[in-house]
Amino acid sequence: MKVDVILGLQWGDEGKGKIVDVFTPRYDVIARFQGGPNAGHTIEFDRKKFILHTIPSGIFHPEKQNVIGNGVIIDPYILFKEVDALHAANIKPEDNLLVSRRAHLILPSHRLLDAAYEASKGIEKIGSTLKGIGPAYTDKYSRSGLRVGNLSDSGFNSCYTHLKERHLEIVRQYQFDYGNYLIDGLPFDEYEEVWLDAIKRLKEYTFIDSEYYLNDCINSGKSVLAEGAQGTLLDIDFGSFPFVTSSNTITAGVCAGLGIAPGRIGTVYGVFKAYCTRVGGGPFPTELHDSTGDHLRKAGNEFGSTTGRPRRCGWLDLPALNYAIMLNGVNRLIMMKADVMNNLEEIQVCTYYEQEGIPGNRLPFDLGDERIHPLYQTLPGWNSSLDGSSGFETLPQNFKAYTSYIEDATSLPVEIISLGPDRAQTVFRKGD
Repeated sequence: MKVDVILGLQWGDEGKGKIVDVFTPRYDVIARFQGGPNAGHTIEFDRKKFILHTIPSGIFHPEKQNVIGNGVIIDPYILFKEVDALHAANIKPEDNLLVSRRAHLILPSHRLLDAAYEASKGIEKIGSTLKGIGPAYTDKYSRSGLRVGNLSDSGFNSCYTHLKERHLEIVRQYQFDYGNYLIDGLPFDEYEEVWLDAIKRLKEYTFIDSEYYLNDCINSGKSVLAEGAQGTLLDIDFGSFPFVTSSNTITAGVCAGLGIAPGRIGTVYGVFKAYCTRVGGGPFPTELHDSTGDHLRKAGNEFGSTTGRPRRCGWLDLPALNYAIMLNGVNRLIMMKADVMNNLEEIQVCTYYEQEGIPGNRLPFDLGDERIHPLYQTLPGWNSSLDGSSGFETLPQNFKAYTSYIEDATSLPVEIISLGPDRAQTVFRKGD
């Protein structure tokens, strides 16, 4: 058996959570391999809506195991806000959720550091979610972080206090007034109390050596699906640096984030929107600053599931999409939210970037270079509802032509199409 992968090909928010939920019945284990509570995976079914930030999106299938891998960073307080929301819907994640001992913890003081760093940047802010992601990964790579496995150590409390004091000293050096700063509406001391309470709850869950667990699953013939967070264009190495996240969001991140050998990667499903969105700062060549962009934002409910911030909206970017496909070794494409463009007479697609009068189809080193301009091809819209479509062949001709255009441009099949937020609003192409 090999590990299949679902990940995003744009700037995140592509709809990966829905697809993982749809795919879960095919697999025995769903494993999240990177990121933290800066992610927001939305799943809707039976007129219910859930937003997951840390828990894998297969959690709604109680017969399936879900693993938070070693590449994930965990804020226990945020984790148990998710757990409590699931309990309110009579879902019991404690029954099928396993946590890697090697996963790092986000401390309350990591969130103070995040706020201090972001405030110090002034107008050059990167648009951090202020969840402590960057500082937690910084401690991981500087070999000073705390991991889930450390919760069983007798010296955990002293290690926690020592690391917290180091963080607070840095915050004071930035002259950041953390005494008046609220974390999720709470002063630091109060947030720390609820965080420590969440630590006690976390100790009641099953901790595993996830690298052994997952490889044992593969060896015994069980099927594993790796779930990514954020998107390829936010990858720390290959995204639009410095406006990126702090982890590797690409297929290579599966190997490091779960302990899976490269040769054990199977099918890679690349998820993309029929248009593009981005939250926060950073370059966005096809961004629309007009009524069409407003229409996409409203029709697509494009507001961050983690931050609530309005997403920037723009046309599909083929050079960026092909770049993401190349980096990830994508085998199959999944197109999301095409229904958002139902009422458009015309649709534009970026086919090249022009720099100093020369067109090119490669992503430049500095995507924010003001000399770079997108070149578009205009396609006819389908200008009709997609509701009630029983299969791909029943969809409007112009919609099918748009899909074929993307397939020709990427040399990959678009095998699954999402026509709405509910898991039932999914079209599977012939052969899938």
